[in-house]
Amino acid sequence: MCTRRLSRLLAQRPALLPHDPHIGVTDLDRTVRVVRDALTALDVEFEEPAEGTFVALLPGERKLRTTCSLVVGPHSLSVNAFVVRHPDENADGVHQWLLRQNAKHPGLAFGIDPLGDVYLVGQLPVGAVTPDEVDQLLGRVLDAADSAFNVLLELGFASSIRREWEWRVSRGESLANLSAFEHLIRPSGESGD
Repeated sequence: MCTRRLSRLLAQRPALLPHDPHIGVTDLDRTVRVVRDALTALDVEFEEPAEGTFVALLPGERKLRTTCSLVVGPHSLSVNAFVVRHPDENADGVHQWLLRQNAKHPGLAFGIDPLGDVYLVGQLPVGAVTPDEVDQLLGRVLDAADSAFNVLLELGFASSIRREWEWRVSRGESLANLSAFEHLIRPSGESGD
C-alpha cells in the first residue's frame, strides 16, 4: 500500500524538528499538537510515523483516496499530496493543464517529482497553523486532487482507458467505474444501451 511505503520513507528521514534559535520548541510542539488534534477532530484516517510527520488519507469522489503528508518543520507546515502517477501519453498536455490550474488553488500548486508523478504541494507558516487552517488546507487539497483526477486520466491515460474498456467488455466485466470516460470510447451521440 502506498501509505505504508510513504510512512517508512518518512520515518527514515532525519528528525525534522531540530532546535532552531528563531522559533521556540513550544511553538513546534504546539503546531504538532494542533495538526494531530485537527486530524482527529476531522475524523481523518492518519498515521504519525515520526513526531511532526503525518500521513492522512482523504476520501474523495472521483479520486477515491488522496494520500497526503503533513510535515511540521521549524518554520512551516508543508503539505504534499499524491494525485496521479506519471502520464503514459501526452505529458506536455498534462503539464500545460497543471500549470494553468495552479492559479486556481490558493496556497497550493501542482508539481511533478523526478519520475513525473503529479503531486499537490503547499506550505503554511507555523504561526498560522490553527485547526481551521488545517481543515481549510485539507479541503483545498481534496478539492484540487478530486476535481483534477478525471481530467488528468483523460489527458494522460486515454489509451489505457480504452484498452481497459475493451478488456472488460470482452469478458462481460462491469464498466461502472469507467462510466466517466465513456465519451472516450463511444462517438458523440452514441448511447451505451
